[in-house]
Amino acid sequence: MKKNCLYALLCSAAFWSCGQPKQQSMEEVVTSGNPILQGWYADPEGIIYDDTYWIYPTWSDKFEKQTYFDCFSSKDLVNWTKHSNIIDTTEVKWAKRAMWAPSVVRKDGKYYFFFGANDVHEGEVGGIGVAVSDRPEGPYKDLIGKPLINDIVNGAQPIDQFVFRDDDGTYYMYYGGWRHCNMVLLNEDFTGLKPFEDGSLYKEVTPENYVEGPFMFKKNGKYYFMWSEGGWTGPNYAVAYAIADSPFGPFNRVAKILQQDSTIATGAGHHSVLHIPNTDDYYIVYHRRPIEEKARDARVTCIDKMIFDENGFIQPIKMTREGVAAQRIKK
Repeated sequence: MKKNCLYALLCSAAFWSCGQPKQQSMEEVVTSGNPILQGWYADPEGIIYDDTYWIYPTWSDKFEKQTYFDCFSSKDLVNWTKHSNIIDTTEVKWAKRAMWAPSVVRKDGKYYFFFGANDVHEGEVGGIGVAVSDRPEGPYKDLIGKPLINDIVNGAQPIDQFVFRDDDGTYYMYYGGWRHCNMVLLNEDFTGLKPFEDGSLYKEVTPENYVEGPFMFKKNGKYYFMWSEGGWTGPNYAVAYAIADSPFGPFNRVAKILQQDSTIATGAGHHSVLHIPNTDDYYIVYHRRPIEEKARDARVTCIDKMIFDENGFIQPIKMTREGVAAQRIKK
C-alpha cells in the first residue's frame, strides 16, 4: 500500500514538474498562412488606416468578368473580413471590363480609390479612374465621371497607378504598363493633374527592366521605388527595386528581391508594402500562382516579411506557406 501511494505521488510530481510547465511556457505562434485571402485575388494594395489593416485586390478572372472590386480588413494580419462589391461598372459608367490594380489613400476624412479599367489602347475610352467614399469599405462613387488619365503618354498604358504622399503633403502618382512608367502630380481634390515646376504634366521615370506595378515608400529619408518585371501570365514575374534621394529618381535598379520558388509558387509580383507604425516591421503583400496551378488567372494574395540589411538594402524575400505572425497595431 505504501509503495502504491509513493508511486502515485512520484507520478503526480512528474506530471506537474515536467508536463504542465512546458505547456505554459511554449505559447503557440499564430500565423496568417498563405494565401491570406480566400479566392483568386491579385495586385493587392495593402494600407493601414488607424488600427486596421486593409487589402484592396483585383478579382483575378477573365477581363470580361473583372467588373467589380472587393476589399478585406483585419486587426491582426491573420483574421480577415471580406467587404464585397465596394464598387463596380454600374457605378463607373465608362468602365466596361478589366477593372484592376487599386491604389487607395485617405485625405481630409475621405477615402479615395484609384483603379484601372478597360485595358485601354490608343483611341479607346478607359485608363485610370478615381472614386471616393466616406468609409474605407465603401461603397465608392465615381469622382469625376470619366478617366483621370485616358491617353497613352510616353508609351505607358494608363494602368497600375500608385498614389504616394510625400512628407511635404505632395501627392504624386506613378503608373504605367507596357514597360513604361510615368509620374504625375495630383491636384488637391484628386479631380485632375497639375503641372510640375517646369510646366510639364508627365515625367517618364522608367527604370531598367520595368514592366508594370510601380510602388513607392520612404524609409530613413530614402525613396524606395519598386516594380514588377517579366510577364504576369508566366513563371518569371518578379519584383525589383531602386533607391533614390528624390521622388523623381533617378531610379537605378538595385536587385530583384521576390521571384518564383519551384517548391511553392511561380509568378510572384505586383505587390505593395505594409509598414507597422512606430516599428521596424515591414511586410510585402503580393500575388503568386501556386505551383500546382496552371490557369492564367489562378493568382492568390500572400504576405511575407521584408528584411533590410545594415545598409538599408532589401534582402531577398523567401516565399512561405506560413505567412507572418499575428500582429496588432498599437496606438
